[in-house]
Amino acid sequence: MSHPSKHLLAIEGLEPPHIADLLDLAESYALLNRSGKTQRDLLKGRTLINLFFEDSTRTRTSFELAGKRLGADVINMSVSTSSVNKGETLLDTASTLNAMQCDLLVIRHAQSGAPALLSQKVDAAVINAGDGTHEHPTQALLDALTIRRHKGRLEGLIVAICGDIAHSRVARSNIHLLTTMGSRVRIVGPPTLIPADAARLGVEVFTDMKAGLKDADVVMMLRLQRERMSGGLVPSAREFFRFYGLDAEKLALAKPDSIVMHPGPMNRGVEIDSAIADHPTRSVIGEQVEMGVACRMAVLDMLARRLPRNR
Repeated sequence: MSHPSKHLLAIEGLEPPHIADLLDLAESYALLNRSGKTQRDLLKGRTLINLFFEDSTRTRTSFELAGKRLGADVINMSVSTSSVNKGETLLDTASTLNAMQCDLLVIRHAQSGAPALLSQKVDAAVINAGDGTHEHPTQALLDALTIRRHKGRLEGLIVAICGDIAHSRVARSNIHLLTTMGSRVRIVGPPTLIPADAARLGVEVFTDMKAGLKDADVVMMLRLQRERMSGGLVPSAREFFRFYGLDAEKLALAKPDSIVMHPGPMNRGVEIDSAIADHPTRSVIGEQVEMGVACRMAVLDMLARRLPRNR
C-alpha cells in the first residue's frame, strides 16, 4: 500500500486503488480513535507545519489533532501575524520552511495552484488543505469515508451536490473522487452557480432542486461562498433558501434512507434548515468532522512512508 506521489495536491489523477487504500487506512484510524487508544509514535521525530493563508479553524485543528495522534511535532504558522503579510513571497516562505527541516507541510491558500508551486520548492511532503476554487482533497476523502460507512459502497450511488458549485473546491474534489469510484454525481444549483466546464466533469446538471434530489442516496449541501463572488450571482438569502435550501419538503424527494452532508461552516436558513442539519438519523454532519481526523491521519501516515528516514 503506497501513495503514487510524494504529495497530496489533488484528487484528480488518483486511481481507484489509491483512493481505496487511503479510505481503508482511514477506516482503521476511525476505529482506533473510537476505541480511545492513544496513537503509536508513527511520526515521532517528524515535524508537521500547518501553513494557513486563509482562516479555517476546523481543517487546521483536524490536521493538528491528526499529527499529534501520530506523534509528530506540530507547528501552526499564523500567517496573518507572520512575515508573509509584510510582503514575503511564497518562494521566500519555501526557503524558510526548508531551513526548518519540515517533513510534512499542510497549506491552505486563496490562490489556486499555490500548494503545487510550493511542492516544487520545498523538501517536505505537501498536503493541499484547499487552494482557491481548485481542490480540497482531504475533504473529499472524509466525505467518501462517511458515505462508505453508511452505504457500504460508493459505486452506483446517486450523490446530489447542491448549491454554490462554481466557487467550491470541495465540490470539485468530491466530483473527481466520486466519479472515479463509480458514483453517479448530480450537481444542483442556480445557473449562475454552475461552473462553465460542468459537462466535462462527468456529472448530470440540474437547475431544479426537486428534480436533482429525486431518488438521491446522498444529499451534499454546500456553503454559499459570498467572499468569492463578484456581483449579484444569487438573489437574497431568503430567495435562495426558497428554491435551493434543503428543508424537509425537498429532502422527502430523496430516498427515505438518504443521508445529508455539509462540509461546514453552515449558513443555517440559507442552504440548509436547522431541523435537517441536526436531524438525528439523516444528518451525518457531525460524523464528517470525526472522519476528517481519521482521513488526515491516513494521509500523513501514507505520505510519511515515502519520506527519507528521520533527519
